[in-house]
Amino acid sequence: MNKHILILILGMMLVTYIPRLLPFLLVVKNKIPKKMNDFLSYIPYTALGALIIPGVFSATPQMTEASLVGISFAIIYGWYRGGIIIPVFGSVLVTYLMFLLL
Repeated sequence: MNKHILILILGMMLVTYIPRLLPFLLVVKNKIPKKMNDFLSYIPYTALGALIIPGVFSATPQMTEASLVGISFAIIYGWYRGGIIIPVFGSVLVTYLMFLLL
């Protein structure tokens, strides 16, 4: 392996690892206030929504109704039953069925 590539990989490792390590080191000694902890608990859902929603509508631009029905299935099933596998596979199946019916 080229020496420059190894240096580049190690540099990228440090650049991505340090911002993840610093908050952990700063918070480990201090207790997070309850309101802040509640706020931080919503970040994974928000980030996931921001990543998924644009892809839903760009996957089937010619038939947005199928996208809406598929994402609706995933949201409703996920809300009441939880899990990740069945909402994902179910939304794909429902979207496919919408393509067949329409």
